[in-house]
Amino acid sequence: MTTTLEVRITQGADAAPAEQGGADRLEIVGSLEHGGLSPEPRVVAEVRRRTTLQLRPVVRLREGYGTDGGEAVRLHGLIAAYLDAGADGLQLGFLNGLGDVDLEVLGALLDEVDCPWTFTRAVDSVLSTDRAWKALLGLPRLDCVRTAGSARDVEHGLDDLLARARADSRQASLIMADGDLQAEQVPWLVRAGVRQFHLDGQVRPGGSWRAYVDESLVHSWRRLIDDELGHLRR
Repeated sequence: MTTTLEVRITQGADAAPAEQGGADRLEIVGSLEHGGLSPEPRVVAEVRRRTTLQLRPVVRLREGYGTDGGEAVRLHGLIAAYLDAGADGLQLGFLNGLGDVDLEVLGALLDEVDCPWTFTRAVDSVLSTDRAWKALLGLPRLDCVRTAGSARDVEHGLDDLLARARADSRQASLIMADGDLQAEQVPWLVRAGVRQFHLDGQVRPGGSWRAYVDESLVHSWRRLIDDELGHLRR
């Protein structure tokens, strides 16, 4: 399996350096509040004009991982607008009042959508992680689950991520390590079977969101991931 390096961006100006640095996919958010909220469709269209990379905007309008019928109408509209603007896929994750994956909402939003999608870090806020993964494995067109293995970051969830990946190759193929990922964690994750990685502040000078994505920083992560996979194959 090849690797996927995803970079979070908020504007079109970040697209080219991410692509030139070796990213495979861009997550697009409109606001960094509450872990990332939906962008305007015009931003997705602008990014599409500037890159050939896969684009996955976030479908989320408020804090938390719940939603309701009224908001679902707006979310439906956003999904259609994103796909019209050139998005290749979507990123979304909703939980119900019991702290489980909200299969009803996901089914309603994705019923007529024929594209790959990512379940977000909502998975790190569920009541039962094992139950959540069992539900996710049955969902069509899902090819990525962004997770730190904990509600905090990869540092705190690394052991759980490694154990999950080693125990089930299907889950390993879906895991995208996300949550203040550090370079020294990559070799462990690759050896456990993880092949998808998400970056945000790590590819900006000083980790500042006031700075643009830096091509050389993206490239350093691309090389690290590829080198680790190369060592594994020897």
